[in-house]
Amino acid sequence: MSILVVTGTDTGVGKTVVTAAVASLARERGSSVAVVKPAQTGVAADEPGDLDDVIRLSGVTTTFEFARFPAPLAPAAAARAAGLPPVSLGVVAHRVAELTRSHRLVIVEGAGGLLVRFDEEGATLADLARTLSAPVLLVTRAALGTLNHTALTLEAMAGRGLEPAGVVIGSWPAEPGLAERHNVADLETLAARPLTGVLPAGAGSLERATFARVAHAGLGPALGGGFDASTFRSTFRLLP
Repeated sequence: MSILVVTGTDTGVGKTVVTAAVASLARERGSSVAVVKPAQTGVAADEPGDLDDVIRLSGVTTTFEFARFPAPLAPAAAARAAGLPPVSLGVVAHRVAELTRSHRLVIVEGAGGLLVRFDEEGATLADLARTLSAPVLLVTRAALGTLNHTALTLEAMAGRGLEPAGVVIGSWPAEPGLAERHNVADLETLAARPLTGVLPAGAGSLERATFARVAHAGLGPALGGGFDASTFRSTFRLLP
């Protein structure tokens, strides 16, 4: 794949850490990687954003943030609150396509979920993925409530003809409870495939070398790692 779009079922599910993990594995393989954040919200101009975390964790330094708005809102609302023009997904699509000429992999990390609005016309990350004909990697939670959010996002992807690149749990607790242990099987049923990966809680605070090992253990072969869903289920004695 030359372009991979990373989205989540919600905000705060671990999209940036998963993006960094995919970038880290690609970098370890010697691939040229670029990471794009079409719109960063909730961060002031002089504060570190999601791409700073990607650089810190993965070592990938070719990153592009096309718009930044300080209010912690969806991109369209944040642009409106700041009195600034919204990000143009048409421009983003053109620039991402250009990056594929010089990079083997371009990872695009969205803001919030798949259908969060980027402009007043209602353009979404789903529209960007469809324009780019790019597969979409869905990052989800493990806890109670994840099944509905995951099902709705997968249905939205299917309804728009988007190719799923898999489902990754963005933050797996050290001591999973009843909901987490049951939800894995249901998430796989919803996705009609085994999980593509599971990253442990706290992975975003690791130093780079340790993070690289965690990324390899936590993401599946399709993303360059060694994660195996059946081994994961056995390790945690997950419930059917």
